[in-house]
Amino acid sequence: MTQLRLSLIQTDLQWQAAAQNRHVLQQQLMPLAGLTDLILLPEMFTSAFSTNAGAVAEDYPGPTLLWMQNMAQAVDAAITGSIAVTVDGKRYNRLLFVKPDGSVEHYDKRHLFRMLGEDKRYIGGCKKLLVQWRGWRILPLVCYDLRFPVWCRYTNAEPYDLLLFVSNWPAARNQHWRTLLQARAIENLAWVAGVNRVGTDGYNLDYLGHSAVINPQGTEIMQATTTPGVFNSSISMQELQIWREKFPAWMDADEFDLKLN
Repeated sequence: MTQLRLSLIQTDLQWQAAAQNRHVLQQQLMPLAGLTDLILLPEMFTSAFSTNAGAVAEDYPGPTLLWMQNMAQAVDAAITGSIAVTVDGKRYNRLLFVKPDGSVEHYDKRHLFRMLGEDKRYIGGCKKLLVQWRGWRILPLVCYDLRFPVWCRYTNAEPYDLLLFVSNWPAARNQHWRTLLQARAIENLAWVAGVNRVGTDGYNLDYLGHSAVINPQGTEIMQATTTPGVFNSSISMQELQIWREKFPAWMDADEFDLKLN
């Protein structure tokens, strides 16, 4: 598929209210049936970003995974976003990538936001997820991962076409969000899409949204407003290939070994 249709769901998440958030999101997802290929939901979309892991983490597999499988089948599109889960007594901020056939792949957030104690409540992941979807190679990551370019790096061993970030990125650092999304696109010569929430959370942190799609040269081709909504965009494989051939900076990238604990 030379074009991939993206739908970024920028919503005001209700604090630690999984059923209510799923209900609201379902109303936004259903009109997308047959009109999109990939739907991005924010980080911890069932609860908002909460370090109260005991209150928000659901058993895995659990009701939200089943809901995502039903939604993906209903709209004939892949759906991704993260939720808090419990597996064998351990809790993770887990991104799920669910396809219409019900298959699911997951990634556990590597970089945990210590400034709110996420590193004390959840276990960090140590393995990236590379997804194949409708002819595209996709690397999905979570929020704070955006600040760490080595973890996002395009390499010959882990090549991708589209880099995704599902986030709850506060308004106080909104300029960082916009700048870092562009930087990741420029340095990796890749498409980048980042979805963020709006509203105010249980910690009284405000969120401005500004979900975006960035082309491989670092230009925002879609910039969302600061209000809730569904923001659609279409990205081109041909545009990506032309730029990588015209400006093959990836061929001069430094090799490195990433040491993981």
